[in-house]
Amino acid sequence: MRQFSQSLRPVAIAVSVLFLGGCASFSADGGFNTVQSLTKERTGQNVKWVKTDEDASDVRKTIDPLLAKPLSVDDAVTIALLNNRGLQANYAELGIAESSLVQAGRIPNPSFTFGRVRRGGDLEVDRKLMIPVMSLLTMPFATKIESRRFEQAQLRAAGDALAVVDATRRAYFSAVAAQETVKYMRQVKDSTEASAELARKMTSVGNWSKLEHSREQGFYADVTVQLAKAMQTATIEREKLTRLMGLWGTNTAFKLPDRLPALPKAPEEINDAEARAMQNRLDILMTKRELSGLADSLGLTKATRFVNVLDVGFLHNSYRESPTTENGFEVSFEIPLFDWGTARVSKAEAMYMQAVNRSAELAINARSEVRQAYSTYRGAYDIARHYRDEVVPLKKRISEEQMLRYNGMLIGVFTLLADARDQVMSVNGAIDALRDYWIAESALKMAQTGRSADAAGLGSAKVGASAD
Repeated sequence: MRQFSQSLRPVAIAVSVLFLGGCASFSADGGFNTVQSLTKERTGQNVKWVKTDEDASDVRKTIDPLLAKPLSVDDAVTIALLNNRGLQANYAELGIAESSLVQAGRIPNPSFTFGRVRRGGDLEVDRKLMIPVMSLLTMPFATKIESRRFEQAQLRAAGDALAVVDATRRAYFSAVAAQETVKYMRQVKDSTEASAELARKMTSVGNWSKLEHSREQGFYADVTVQLAKAMQTATIEREKLTRLMGLWGTNTAFKLPDRLPALPKAPEEINDAEARAMQNRLDILMTKRELSGLADSLGLTKATRFVNVLDVGFLHNSYRESPTTENGFEVSFEIPLFDWGTARVSKAEAMYMQAVNRSAELAINARSEVRQAYSTYRGAYDIARHYRDEVVPLKKRISEEQMLRYNGMLIGVFTLLADARDQVMSVNGAIDALRDYWIAESALKMAQTGRSADAAGLGSAKVGASAD
């Protein structure tokens, strides 16, 4: 046994050196610092991976003061980035990817075989130590591939965070606009209710006809239905925002401002939107990492197409009836009689060309999405400004003039009611136009820094699924 130990000592030393030099370990931050940096560069917001009770306590200390006051859009985004459970679940992909990276950087365990065979009066003892040489030789390549996959996981996590930011901003503006519409429709309903009551009294004393009374009642009924629909929409939009912020219990009673943010004095002029998207979009960076990783994988597949499994074994056999021992080694590898590795190489090449074409498609789509997003943004700004500067003031002046003519008995009540309906539509249109502008502004930011519309939609759905 002592001879066996001595013969294997060089092997043990070599394995120990390889182990100490190539053993990978987990990073202190789990790769999340990169996610934080990517997200903050593009949104100005901090993200946090909640792993412990202490982390959860810190999150509560951050969001509680925000919930105590009417939420701004930045407050809502802050809460969503810290408290969205679906986003926190997506961060676990970092741990999975890092585990694969660490595993690829660790030397596979050698195998030891011990045999004890008796042949009549003879006793044979076989000892065999097998070292996975091929795994050792390909470990640097495998580690490099897993490293790129880990980088992709970091980019994907940052992309999920940006998708939450975009979805939260959209939900916030929709919720505030819906709430503002409800408030306005309640004012309209109170006014029409008073008019309907006045019409009833005038009809009862013979000053109004039944037709005029019915028209007034019909306007009141229409406004009542519109208010009910507006209240239903406000509830739906508020709950969307609640889910994205991950709130429940008493925290769902958060307050929103009475009005949407004012329209900026001028739209943002972007001359290099496409170039900026090519440099900053996370999906573009992800596809570059994928192409590089597949290229390395293809090289590794070609290098190992003939020698797929290569193990080296050290033998030490002894016999009870004989003082001599057997020492030596053996090499085990596959003989490429039937499988020459062409299928693996062909698969790797097909995967690489698939990724190349998808990368080209993504770049073309990204440029188109940026142009479309900017066009939508400018169009939404022009429409909102037109409502603010032209439509609403004009409808207000018309209403005032019509009221003067009605008081002078120059027009009838039906004309006045028709004008009131137009004014209600113009105010609601102005609210919707301002909401659409802020949503378009958020979509433009996402198109320049985040992911494609399809990918972002999948990301939002994935995140929202946990909150629904």
